[in-house]
Amino acid sequence: MPTIGHFEIPADDVDRAKKFYSDLFGWKIEKWDDPKIGMDYFLINTTDSKGNKGLGGGLMKRRHPQHSVTDYVEVDSIDEYANKVTQLGGRIVVPKTAIPTIGYFAVFLDTENNHFGMFEAGADAK
Repeated sequence: MPTIGHFEIPADDVDRAKKFYSDLFGWKIEKWDDPKIGMDYFLINTTDSKGNKGLGGGLMKRRHPQHSVTDYVEVDSIDEYANKVTQLGGRIVVPKTAIPTIGYFAVFLDTENNHFGMFEAGADAK
């Protein structure tokens, strides 16, 4: 069953947001140094109260005023699930997009106008 595998937090001031979440929750936030992604992106590593690895996320510069926190559900096929989204009354906001050598993502709106994303792993992504 698909489950949430990643979250993204947009920020007007990335340094301020990094400090906020690091100080608040103890999250480790480090810049992802991969020129293929084409933007400043920071990986968030979380742990539970026992030190076990938690859900990972990302922090990035806000792209537009409506850019909100987005949860990404890991799926085997974005194409398959995109069809289901539209059949069920949702909309595609950002079509399937490659993250070179990592996989693909897409962003959708559900029937209640909530954003959510999907991620499909794929080392062949270009």
